[in-house]
Amino acid sequence: MLYLCGLVGFLLVLSAEANGNSTIACSETSECLGFDPICQAENYEARKIGSVKWVTTEETSYFMEMAAMRAFRRLYKYITGANSNGENIEMTSPVVVKMPIKQFWKMGVYQMSFLLPADHQANPPKPTDAKVYINTWPETKVYVRGYGGWMNSLSDKLNAESLMADLDATDAEYEKGFHYAAGYNSPMTMFNRHNEVWFVAKDDPECSSSEEMESLPFA
Repeated sequence: MLYLCGLVGFLLVLSAEANGNSTIACSETSECLGFDPICQAENYEARKIGSVKWVTTEETSYFMEMAAMRAFRRLYKYITGANSNGENIEMTSPVVVKMPIKQFWKMGVYQMSFLLPADHQANPPKPTDAKVYINTWPETKVYVRGYGGWMNSLSDKLNAESLMADLDATDAEYEKGFHYAAGYNSPMTMFNRHNEVWFVAKDDPECSSSEEMESLPFA
């Protein structure tokens, strides 16, 4: 069983390397998270995300996969009627998981969030599940590394560590106790998947050996 899990993980990492394509990141929902690009380095970029509301829940588990299944089900119920208005709310992209930095044998708290669509940003309906809540992000600047394939504990860990190494090499200041894993695709999408790792910048981001990017919304 351990051998099989390891083989599956290895194949998924190969898929991640083969299928990376940021141009199709936001293609499955009509609304996606907006941002202003700040700069682009060889292996990562920096973005500014404006203040925005999410619907959020948390799960404690040893592994992201187990926590994500339970958290996703709970949030999906919210957008399909488990809210104070009893209304269906449009799905958006990306689905974001706040990933704790921890040893793999220890439990961790995983926080999953769905972006609320524009017409629910000002006054979102209240969740009927006590474990679900509305979460407002302040303006946030993040360092981002994109990759393809399936997002799982192994692929996220490898890409997070790679981004950390790139940031540390440039003495970038960022939050090191956690990062965000962002997924842009339905579980039914088999190919050309896109995922991202985000680290929150502590200061104004800089991308070594890069030019400042034109400010455009992500849509």
